[in-house]
Amino acid sequence: MPKFLIIFLLVLISCSNSDINKLQFSDKGRDVPSFSSDSAYLFIEKQLENGPRVPNTYGHVKTREYLTKTLKTYAGSNAVFTQYFQSEGYSSDTLQLANVIAAFNTSSPDRIMLAAHWDTRPRADQDSVRTVDAIAGADDGASGVGVLLELARMFSENPPPIGVDIVLFDGEDYGTSGDLSNYFLGSRYWSVNPPVPGYSPRFGILLDMVGAENAYFPKEEYSISYAPNLMNEIWSIAGEKGFGDIFLDEVGAAVLDDHYIVTNETKIPVIDIINHTRGADGNIRFAPHWHTHKDDLPIIDKNTLQVVGEVLSELIYNRI
Repeated sequence: MPKFLIIFLLVLISCSNSDINKLQFSDKGRDVPSFSSDSAYLFIEKQLENGPRVPNTYGHVKTREYLTKTLKTYAGSNAVFTQYFQSEGYSSDTLQLANVIAAFNTSSPDRIMLAAHWDTRPRADQDSVRTVDAIAGADDGASGVGVLLELARMFSENPPPIGVDIVLFDGEDYGTSGDLSNYFLGSRYWSVNPPVPGYSPRFGILLDMVGAENAYFPKEEYSISYAPNLMNEIWSIAGEKGFGDIFLDEVGAAVLDDHYIVTNETKIPVIDIINHTRGADGNIRFAPHWHTHKDDLPIIDKNTLQVVGEVLSELIYNRI
C-alpha cells in the first residue's frame, strides 16, 4: 500500500464525521499569503505546451507527467497518488486515463477537497471550423488546474491550517453532445473507487473555466442546494474584496459537472465555481469560446485568475 494511503487511513481513523461535515465559517484574523496570477498563468501555459490533453495522445501523457512531477515538488513524493483507470472510447479504443491526487497537511484529520479536470475536449463541436479537431482547453480545464497548482505552491511554502487534498479529474470532457455517460469519467471512477475508503472531507470546491476574460460566476444552482453556507461564504468574501462584478450574487443555472457526480455518489458536498450565465429561459449560457478553438491562451485573463485565487486563499487560510 502506498505511503500516501497509509497516512490517510491513519488520519481517517481519528476523524469525527460530525465535526468534519460542519460548514461554519468566521474570520480568524490569520495572515493570508499572496496568490500570484503570474504563476497560475505559467502553469496554464505549461499544460498547453504539448498540445491538447485528449486521452491516448502524446499531449495527454506528457501533461499527466508534468502534473504529477509538479505536485510532487510541492507536496512531496509520498503525498501524491496517480489513480490509473480505463474506459471504453467511441472507436472501440480503450482510453487510458488517470486522476492525479495530492495531499497537503497530511497530519490533519480535518480536510477539504479542491478539484478541477485536466483533460481537453476531443472535438470543437461549438465551432464553425475544424469541428472534429481537439481544442487547446486553456480555460476549459487548464485554468482550474493552473489555480490549483499555484495554491499547491503556496501550501508548500505556507502550510494551510486544515488538510487540503487536490484532485485533478481526467476524462471530464470526453463525451459527445447529449451522451452524458461518457462525460465525467474521472469523477465517476474516483467516486466509486475512492483511493482512501471512507474519505470524508468537510466539503469540496470544483473549479471549471475560471480564467477567461470577462468571466462571470453566478451561484451555480446545484451548488446552492449542496452547500449553501459555503456558497454564501465564498461570495461574501468576493464582495468584501470588491469582486462582486465577477462573483455575481445571483442564482445561476444548474450545471452538470464533476461536482454533481461526486456529491450524488459520495454525499461529500461539492460546489462548482464555473463561468456561465443563466438565460431568461433558465438554461445555461457559456462564454463564446466554450468548446471552440478560441479556447486558447489569448483568452486567459490574469485578473480573473487573481480574483479566483484571492477568494480561495482567504477562505482556506482565514475562514475555516
